[in-house]
Amino acid sequence: MSSDARRIRSIAVTAEDAVSAYEAAERSAADPVLRVTPPFAGRMRARLHMPGDDSTETGSVHVPPKDLFDPELLPAYPEPADTEAEIRTDPDLDYSTELHHDRHVERVREWRAAARGAFVESIGIDTRDGRHRIGVKILGD
Repeated sequence: MSSDARRIRSIAVTAEDAVSAYEAAERSAADPVLRVTPPFAGRMRARLHMPGDDSTETGSVHVPPKDLFDPELLPAYPEPADTEAEIRTDPDLDYSTELHHDRHVERVREWRAAARGAFVESIGIDTRDGRHRIGVKILGD
């Protein structure tokens, strides 16, 4: 084990943590990351974290959630306004707050399922000695 992040060959992250971090970044001003903390070894676990800037003082590696997804495969995160427009333009539907809510919940559920199929196999991380390429292993469904 070491404080040198270049020792990392791969990170393991749960699909739920990665998707939730991406979603939180899209829906709020929060800036979640997947954090890997020293001491570092070849295979490390990355966990959802809401940082101050502790990466300098702790030596942890912060991975932005967007880095874990292939932008070519990841659909756009559903916006409430788009869901509303979809309902209002459908002549067979009468808009209601309840219908809007239910439809948007379904759109987010669909997005979360699609996101689980859009993970990358490797990423670059910043180390004190420059960029370092590592593998990404997804845990869970």
